[in-house]
Amino acid sequence: MPVRRAFRRLRRVTLALIALLMIGMAWYAWEVHVPDPLEKGEAAIVPDRDRGTDGRWHVGRNWLGHDPIGLHEAYIEGDALERGLAYGALASELIARQEEIFVGRLRQMVPGGMRLDYLKYFTAWYNRDLDEHVPDEYLREIYGVSRSFSDDYDFVGPKYLRALNYHAAHDIGHALQDLAMVGCTSFAAQAGRTADGKLLVARNFDFWMGDEFAHEKLVLFVKPEQGIPHAMVGWGGFMGAVSGMNLEGLTVTINAARSELPLGARTPIAILTRDILQHAATIAEAVAIAEKHEVFVSESILVASARDGKAVIIEKAPDGMDVFDPGTDLLVCANHYQSERFRASEANTANIRESDSMARFKRMMQLVDSAGTLDPVKAAAILRDRKGAGGQAIGL
Repeated sequence: MPVRRAFRRLRRVTLALIALLMIGMAWYAWEVHVPDPLEKGEAAIVPDRDRGTDGRWHVGRNWLGHDPIGLHEAYIEGDALERGLAYGALASELIARQEEIFVGRLRQMVPGGMRLDYLKYFTAWYNRDLDEHVPDEYLREIYGVSRSFSDDYDFVGPKYLRALNYHAAHDIGHALQDLAMVGCTSFAAQAGRTADGKLLVARNFDFWMGDEFAHEKLVLFVKPEQGIPHAMVGWGGFMGAVSGMNLEGLTVTINAARSELPLGARTPIAILTRDILQHAATIAEAVAIAEKHEVFVSESILVASARDGKAVIIEKAPDGMDVFDPGTDLLVCANHYQSERFRASEANTANIRESDSMARFKRMMQLVDSAGTLDPVKAAAILRDRKGAGGQAIGL
């Protein structure tokens, strides 16, 4: 009898544990589910593309091709869903290649199937509210693009969920500082610093996911139904802005700053800057848009405006924001904050002390000062410089 009672007790405990596990799995699935951003009864059908006599792929007035030096270029227009669906159809091979590289790089960085699964489920949980912090227009655009994602990576997650999470990769990458995936440097010069006296903006982009990821870059031209037409430098399927300029002459570039590991998702920086590009013509308008968004990592956003004839850095953090304006003809930005609000913060002083940000900042100042009046050719040469202070060879 005691044996039977023990067996029955063990069975009840086992059944209870199984029930709790199933309830937990169901609750997890419910929490991480991201609903499609479609209206009731609305369809999202990927259009057919055609090869034109100009050698480009076409979907209506949308197209994808190469410029004279072989760089990918694409143009999309219409409402958000139409733009996304057209872009996905046009760039399907580029999108598949970028995802192949991205997932392959993750496998190198996180070896072992179980570890990768853990990362997948952790990311889904961590970003479970991501869609609540992205404007509906960009959700619909991203959803349209995701309809052309490859079936080969459905094991990572549903296509729309993957596409949405990839737009937060920059934020997650620099929050996990040990990955060292970001280290951008940029500058803006004007008046006596430039050959023509006009604004000149230059930056390098060091979001590194392996050498293959650096290939196949794409310039995307967007003509939205509402807002300002704009151009962005990115890669196939990416709808955020890491470098861009709009038709009003306003530019944005982003530089990561030291950030504590955030507790949950907010607006990805690349979506915030896309919002600025599409809806701001002046620095004041850009600042107002940045103030509206909550972010989950710290970032310096260099904004230059032809209308204002100047550039500033919007320093955005999870706990606030400031605007840095040196009041001079030169503005240099690395990966530390310069504004009065954040300059002496513990995170920023640690970043200056422990990272290479200040060394790159000082080297940029040396190069710009020694270049004389700047033009685009000189700016590109400065960005390509790989030496340390005083021109010393320091290796990669």
